[in-house]
Amino acid sequence: MPHSFYIVGVKFDILTTFPESFSAIQQSIVKRAENKGLIEIKIHNLRDFTLDKHKTTDDSPFSGGAGMLMKIEPIYAALKSLGVYPNRDSRTKVILTSAKGMLWKQSIAQDWSQNLDRIVIICGHYEGVDHRVVEHLIDGEISIGGYVLSGGEIPAMIVVDSITRLIDGALGNTLSLLDESHNEQMDAEYPQYTRPAIFKTEEGQEWGIPEILLSGDHKKIEDWKKRNSK
Repeated sequence: MPHSFYIVGVKFDILTTFPESFSAIQQSIVKRAENKGLIEIKIHNLRDFTLDKHKTTDDSPFSGGAGMLMKIEPIYAALKSLGVYPNRDSRTKVILTSAKGMLWKQSIAQDWSQNLDRIVIICGHYEGVDHRVVEHLIDGEISIGGYVLSGGEIPAMIVVDSITRLIDGALGNTLSLLDESHNEQMDAEYPQYTRPAIFKTEEGQEWGIPEILLSGDHKKIEDWKKRNSK
């Protein structure tokens, strides 16, 4: 049985061979968005869609070589079961996490948070997937950077988190969204500080903060923020 969060709004379906990996996503902003009814997340175990008694989701490639490939059968069966194959509407997208996919960006998260109702994420694993999955079953591949991970669960969580926090009402403070480091209006975040204004180390050092931040002059503070964004 998939782990379900019964909510109306943006729906995420995650296909994985390691469903227990997603306990971390049931926290913080994502959890609050779930409780508010802004998103729905369902984790589906690909082993539940296998055809053999051993629940095999991978096999060796025909071309030989090291490593295993994810099989097409369980992925196909899962997508059929979810009703997103062979047909899906324009507000539904099926993606595969892959090291060679399109680099995930804030602009994509923004677009999808506004224009999609359902996102199905297939977590890549092993040396990759049977290429027929890419050719026939998905809309695209997503990468979170130029490196290889042992599985696609972490990238899937990043996609879910980055989209969720852009949904109206998901963040407790809407100003946080306007001030984000990847907001189009600002290249990067300025340095930020909190109390105490002077931190005293055990070695006798005192680390203060820029005095302008204590001035109460909002115009000068905004100018300082812009000057120190990098």
